[in-house]
Amino acid sequence: MLRALLDTAVAPLSDLTHTVLSQAFERLGMPVIPQSAGSKSTRVELSLQQVPNTELPGLAQRLLEQQDFPFPVRPPLRHQLEDLLWEEGAPPGIPKKARRELARALSLSELTQNHGRFLHLLDRLWVIEGPDLSFSELSALLLNGTRPVTLRDLIEKHVFRNRDEGDWSAEQLFESLGAFEAGDARFARFLEGLVSADVLLDEHLQAKTASTINDHLRAHGIELRQTGSDGGYPLFTLVSTRVHSNRKPKNIIFASLGKPDIRFRSSVDNDIEIVGGRPGATLVYDREIPAGGLRWRDLHSWWQDTHGFNSESDAGEDLYQRLLRSLPGNSPGQKNLFTAYRTARPFCADDLALLPEVWLHWDPKTVQERGPEALLRSRMDFLLLLPFGQRVVLEVDGVQHYTRDDGRTPDTAKYADMVAADRDLKLRGYEVFRFGHDELKRPEDAKKLLLQFIPDMFSRFRVRL
Repeated sequence: MLRALLDTAVAPLSDLTHTVLSQAFERLGMPVIPQSAGSKSTRVELSLQQVPNTELPGLAQRLLEQQDFPFPVRPPLRHQLEDLLWEEGAPPGIPKKARRELARALSLSELTQNHGRFLHLLDRLWVIEGPDLSFSELSALLLNGTRPVTLRDLIEKHVFRNRDEGDWSAEQLFESLGAFEAGDARFARFLEGLVSADVLLDEHLQAKTASTINDHLRAHGIELRQTGSDGGYPLFTLVSTRVHSNRKPKNIIFASLGKPDIRFRSSVDNDIEIVGGRPGATLVYDREIPAGGLRWRDLHSWWQDTHGFNSESDAGEDLYQRLLRSLPGNSPGQKNLFTAYRTARPFCADDLALLPEVWLHWDPKTVQERGPEALLRSRMDFLLLLPFGQRVVLEVDGVQHYTRDDGRTPDTAKYADMVAADRDLKLRGYEVFRFGHDELKRPEDAKKLLLQFIPDMFSRFRVRL
């Protein structure tokens, strides 16, 4: 598709003289075809054919950057090329409803305080000059003393001249530009432009506008985030808050009182069951994880449905006690962290659930039986499933993590295994935070620590408290 568009884009080069055409080839980084090869159109065709596929994006970019080129690429061909080039780095999909709702929330009078700057942004990303008429069509209109009314004319009238009457809203402008139907990458650049110092020369207004836009985007895993500065003004970039590498969890096996015996009830459907042992010795959460992350209310509802409680609050308290029993008795720090997480803030069902003793790997064979192929770190101390697929692991490190002989002898091999397992987790999309056991030795210490850590951690991952 890119080659076909470029074929159209470079075709006007055949109107140049042979000498100027050779200069144009060099300027664009295209193979120079000698005059002896034939006509100018033949030279253009042969030159483009010799451009490898891998170099087509670069050629397209150079064409788009030629502002003073004899034949600049005009809309809509320019937009088609841009959309193809921008496609790879496009943000997650921005639904039409979200676009329309954020447009309704924007103040057009605030966005258009700088007339020339605002029009320059529109001219860069949208077609506002009207129909692309041929020379003869335009000449005929001018001879009759008329010219086509362009979108620029309408914007000048309804946005600027009639500003006091509030003629157009931001939603009407977006509609006229085609913003609701545009590709995600173009719409993203439009939003970045609206909050840029190229349009808004007021830092507080930039932040206010970005916040208004984010109110409608964050639910879709995307937000405007300050990523730098532009001449002292904040520079905002639309970034994804999702972790693309993480798939939706299918089964969460946690809070086990021992190593579970697992088998597939249906390997095609990924249905598993725990066999043997005491009933309820291992918990398996197999419901869909909401986009907003796994909350206590989700666990409470699941526990209530599976255990027949009359109220969700009774189910929640019973589940909490069950989770406490799964924590290892030789690690008071883990228990203190778990209880502090519940009490550090006023506990409510909307909080993100903290899952203890979550099985990351499961192998029916022991480490000794599996040998060098054994999977490192079969369980995580705690797991949080945050919005948009983000996964956070909390680990409590006691002396057993880096010593042997009941803590009497340092064990560098154990430590090496631990950091290797951390690297593996991070490469797979998990974020790992470690706590020293001594930090959590007393309940009051754990609560004080989490009162600071939890809000900071949630802020880091853009989780609203």
